[in-house]
Amino acid sequence: MPVEARPMPVWQDHRMTSAGPAADPLAPLAELPGVADAVVRAREAVTRAHAHPTNRRGWPASAAQASVRAARASAALDGGRAELPEDGMVDDPVLAGALRVAEELGRLLPAWQRAPLQALARLHVLAATDLVPVADRDEVLGRPRRVAGVTERLELLGRLVATSSVPAPVLVAVVHGELLAVAPFEVANGVVARAAARLTGLSTGLDPKGLAVPEVGHLRRAKEYRETAAGFATGTRDGLGRWVLHCCAAWELGGREAVAIAEASG
Repeated sequence: MPVEARPMPVWQDHRMTSAGPAADPLAPLAELPGVADAVVRAREAVTRAHAHPTNRRGWPASAAQASVRAARASAALDGGRAELPEDGMVDDPVLAGALRVAEELGRLLPAWQRAPLQALARLHVLAATDLVPVADRDEVLGRPRRVAGVTERLELLGRLVATSSVPAPVLVAVVHGELLAVAPFEVANGVVARAAARLTGLSTGLDPKGLAVPEVGHLRRAKEYRETAAGFATGTRDGLGRWVLHCCAAWELGGREAVAIAEASG
């Protein structure tokens, strides 16, 4: 849902924020109906996955499987193929990009913590390379759209990644929803947004080993995913609240998926 001329994010609407300018602008989101309980359920589901006996020592293998499942689900949400070819030759450009993102996500974590906009640019290069004509790559890959409001909102989002103290699932939802709403790049915004949400889960300690697969949760409720993302972009209390609740539920399902991965490996 591209932004045309709105420099302020939808979650900083005056209807949401009553605190002074120094307060965390995301704090009111954590107080919306049902959010506190949803945050607890999401955290508990991910914690159970981390505590599974298989993941006490064998978590790298579980994380690798989770990463691939996340890439497949993310590609499917953007209209790509979800299944990996038997010969290993991925010719679907959306899936290929999602897999490249998944492979490099861990290495991008320091950049996400230090310079989020640089990490976003790199995510876009990885996700969109096969979606952009060769002649246009230098002008498109990793470069935000030249539309009023996009740069300002990305910069503000980057500051919030470093400074917000809201519960991790809420910050993850805002990063995800804001990138979908702004659609900062010409293509592959969905894959980038879900990868940035995953990075936020890693960096905040919600899912420090990358075991959860919230992308599967989004895919299983794809209609709700799209509807609530659109609601987030409206900036209404109901729209913002429903999106945060959806994202928390997806992380809860993603935690269960992580347990299933561990059970199958144990």
